Amino acid sequence: AELRRSHMLSRGVLTASRAGRAPGVGAARARGIVYANISQTVGRTPVVRINRLAPPGVEVYAKLEYFNPLSSVKDRLGLAIIEHAERKGLLKPGDTVVEATSGNTGISLAMMCAQRGYRCVICMAESFSVERRKIMRALGAKVVLTPASERGTGMVKKAQELSRQHGWYLARQFENEANREYHAMTTGPEILQDFAGRRLDYWVTGYGTGGTFAGAGMMIKAARPEVKIVLSEPVSAALVTSGIGQEREADGSPAATHPAFKPHPIQGWTPDFIPMNLSAGLDAKLHDEVITVTGEESIATSLSLAQHEGIFTGISGGAGMATALKVAASAPKGSAILVMLPDTAERYLSTPLFAKIEAEMDEGELEISRSTPGFQL
Repeated sequence: AELRRSHMLSRGVLTASRAGRAPGVGAARARGIVYANISQTVGRTPVVRINRLAPPGVEVYAKLEYFNPLSSVKDRLGLAIIEHAERKGLLKPGDTVVEATSGNTGISLAMMCAQRGYRCVICMAESFSVERRKIMRALGAKVVLTPASERGTGMVKKAQELSRQHGWYLARQFENEANREYHAMTTGPEILQDFAGRRLDYWVTGYGTGGTFAGAGMMIKAARPEVKIVLSEPVSAALVTSGIGQEREADGSPAATHPAFKPHPIQGWTPDFIPMNLSAGLDAKLHDEVITVTGEESIATSLSLAQHEGIFTGISGGAGMATALKVAASAPKGSAILVMLPDTAERYLSTPLFAKIEAEMDEGELEISRSTPGFQL
């Protein structure tokens, strides 16, 4: 907690009075602060209790990472990578940052590059949602699409090619230690602060790069070893569950698609390889259990959160909550469970999450319209 406090004071985010105050569960970002730039608004996301979907006798909470400035947990990663590169002298004004991403990291990097004056080039498989491309381009980034058939490893190799050819700074989110270190410095301490003096029995998270799991998980286990860490992954891409190792290049990047991978609809979770940042957490044996979840469960739970809790999270958030509810179903009475919700449902408008959400009025809506005489279509 002291490490995180010092970091935030150095960024000019905390006032003296805030630095000594410990907010309770669900405390939102404090009001009455003027930030010097958008990067200072990253983190300090709220924890919210789940009231209608949680089973009786068990408390379920969600950490809403879509409260970050560009609506995903990857805003932490983008800031971490850029700040790390600046400290190391790897970026100078006017340089270009290139990265491979399913979208949210690219959006975060595009935001940070826009704020600092760097150019940004993103490589992304064509299968990821169209709205992600448009958001990155709106932020000034160039988006280079790669064939869906080449999966995540294809977009990674394309980013590597472009970096070598043009001398651009390659962010390497999947291997970059700054990823998990930033989560150890911010996300983990935030959770510990919000649950200080309160029960916390389970922490549930999926993985994309594995930075949240490895970084925040390390801090949670160090401070509260009794907390059980539950890692989740798609049924059709159960890479960790398989027990099969990852073939790697000399720099730690994937050499090939993991044999246990099959395509799945949970964008942002589980690429077609085991990232180095994830391996760091696995090697440290941070997790107590791995639970798999289907795409159908994830979509249904995301919609249930929206319609019954007012929590508007994407398919990955639905996957995390579906896993948390599985944990809750067998947890001892009185247990408290916290799950990470990585991003907003607005990133998924063109995906199966919204396949049954119509733009036009349905019969029920038409009936409401006809119940009074005026202003009918």
